[in-house]
Amino acid sequence: MSGGSRLMRAIRVTEFGAPSVLRLRAHVAVPQPGNGQVLIRVHACGVNPVETYIRAGTYARKPPLPYTPGTDVAGVVETVGEGVISVKAGDRVFTTATESGGYAEFAVAAHQCVHKLPDALHLSQGAAIGVPYFTAYRALVHKGHAKAGETVLIHGASGGVLVGVAACQLSRALGLKVLGTAGTPEGLKLALSNGAHLAFNHREEGYTDRIMEATQGGGIDVIVEMLSNVNLSADLQMLALGGRVTVVGCRGSVEINPRDTMAKESSIMGVGLFFATPEENKECAALLYAGMEAGWLRPVVGSQYPLAEAAQAHHDIIQCPGATGKTVLIM
Repeated sequence: MSGGSRLMRAIRVTEFGAPSVLRLRAHVAVPQPGNGQVLIRVHACGVNPVETYIRAGTYARKPPLPYTPGTDVAGVVETVGEGVISVKAGDRVFTTATESGGYAEFAVAAHQCVHKLPDALHLSQGAAIGVPYFTAYRALVHKGHAKAGETVLIHGASGGVLVGVAACQLSRALGLKVLGTAGTPEGLKLALSNGAHLAFNHREEGYTDRIMEATQGGGIDVIVEMLSNVNLSADLQMLALGGRVTVVGCRGSVEINPRDTMAKESSIMGVGLFFATPEENKECAALLYAGMEAGWLRPVVGSQYPLAEAAQAHHDIIQCPGATGKTVLIM
């Protein structure tokens, strides 16, 4: 339902295709919150790789056209619909999903997807929490069943998706021994400054041998994998007995030897945040808020783009390797 004469700027997609289909429109009706919904004045919106797949029309689920992309907004509550008591006008918040799309100056979200943002974090950091941190928690806890004292490898700990940084911070807080990989000196430093005990350059020959040496040959209990089409076969060989690989990212096919899973009784599990139950999301949100209050949850913001440059942001998040921190649109 529209907000009458109120208008806003928003990105609209009228056809699937290249980044150029992301078009800025200056006279889009401001959405109005319905029952159980919250209207947010958006200050920043995180950009996630899945949004590029949806825009291209290659993702399994396609929204009806036209649509506005974006799930991870941060801003200030403008107004709330009937029945909403968890937040009020003026609250600083972040979201894990939106109803109307986040690449816009205003967005509507269901109240259960809206979470308070402590004053210690700025709004661009709030836009970097949703998909990255909820995905990292799901990969580690709900799918990887990581336990304190185990060893975890964050394979791609510094990328512009931010799941790797989130996984490092969460793993350290959960009492795991944290190993990370990155492809640049800056990325290695980022992993180490965000919870990794040790970091390895995945561009260097023999880096998997050095990872195994760091485990005294015992192997890795949980691997959070950001690029499984490149790394999965090697991952299986680095696992400890009963080890688990949680697949967060993949950009193609890969060949593996199933005997590698038999040798360790290991598991490969896909991670899909879409399938998280309300109870699982509530559990995750509680831990993340505790991390914000305690100070160990510190989203790292990388490249920031004005809303009008959303197409460039979509290009860069896929085509520019070695990025560090979360890609964010600023309204």
